[in-house]
Amino acid sequence: MPQLSRFITEQRQAILGAWEAFIKELPAAERIDAAAARGHAQSMLNVIAADLETSETDEQRDLKSRGHLDAARADTLTPASQHGLGRALGGVGVEATVAEFRALRASVIGLWMEQQKQAGPSELEDMRRFDEAIDQAIAESLAQHTREVERARDRLLAVLGHDLRTPLTAVLASSRFLLDEDHLTQAQRDLITIVEHSGHRMTQLIDDLLDVALTGLGQAIPLRRDRTDLGALVRDVGNEVGATSPTARIDVETSGVLVGEWDRTRLEQAFTNLLSNAIEHGSQGKPIRVSVSGDEENVMIAVTNEGTVIPADQIGGLFQPMKSTADDRADRGHLGLGLYIVDRVVDAHGGSIDVRSSEDRGTTFRITLPRHERSTE
Repeated sequence: MPQLSRFITEQRQAILGAWEAFIKELPAAERIDAAAARGHAQSMLNVIAADLETSETDEQRDLKSRGHLDAARADTLTPASQHGLGRALGGVGVEATVAEFRALRASVIGLWMEQQKQAGPSELEDMRRFDEAIDQAIAESLAQHTREVERARDRLLAVLGHDLRTPLTAVLASSRFLLDEDHLTQAQRDLITIVEHSGHRMTQLIDDLLDVALTGLGQAIPLRRDRTDLGALVRDVGNEVGATSPTARIDVETSGVLVGEWDRTRLEQAFTNLLSNAIEHGSQGKPIRVSVSGDEENVMIAVTNEGTVIPADQIGGLFQPMKSTADDRADRGHLGLGLYIVDRVVDAHGGSIDVRSSEDRGTTFRITLPRHERSTE
């Protein structure tokens, strides 16, 4: 039996004691179940000791060093992944979870080195294998931690979107009923119109949240393609968005053949987000220019607004969900989902987005959509 494996087996209680002393110093200590934590740590030490006793080929060593064995065990609930799951369910963050493994490593090596008079080739090989085993345990634990956090986030978004629809439907139905009344003053009608427009905007935000939950921040948005006139669609969306922002002016120009097979509902959602973004960040009083043109294979849509130039180093992050910018920090309720949804819808259609921003030409989002679904073969 390798010396380090035997040491872990014989000195397990001393190692766990040193590890538990560290755990008590963590900021998240009050959220950690001490008994469960000790059980996980003991199980992980058993796995590590067994791993040290198992012979390892050069090929296995190479795969381990590059992390290629992590994926093979991703669906297996090992003691390390159980530990990560428990930390996620307990609200313990990634930093504290990794710190626990650093402490476990330090506890083993520190106590072992106290008993070693000198480190020869055998001891150095044991330490290398031990480090590999700890790294593997960290990878398994964090993978499970991340999966559980993502599942919790998706459940929250789905429940939030579902539960908000019922009161929002009542708001929209009531505002539409009131607007049909003849005895309203103009001031009353204007206020109710604002309520109705705000309700529609909330509906759009809920749809965005549900899409984020559905796609899991990475999967393709499902489509229902049908014959669609993209020129007419963009004009309709422009009129609707313009109606919710009376001071905005949206000019739409079309040319070429603009009929193809797309998901009309999804594209309406994407272009609503894109035009709303142009109005929000454009200069007040300046028109939003939209051009739609088609060639034999694709239709191109360009949305241009004048306003603050987007720095080149920020363009790559525009389509990231839940992003935080200087403007977002001023508005704590802004989640940065609009452009993310645009990107996901365009990607699902097999299209692409290009963004350019300069003082003299303004900011332009240029979308290219293939007219028909392309074969995946």
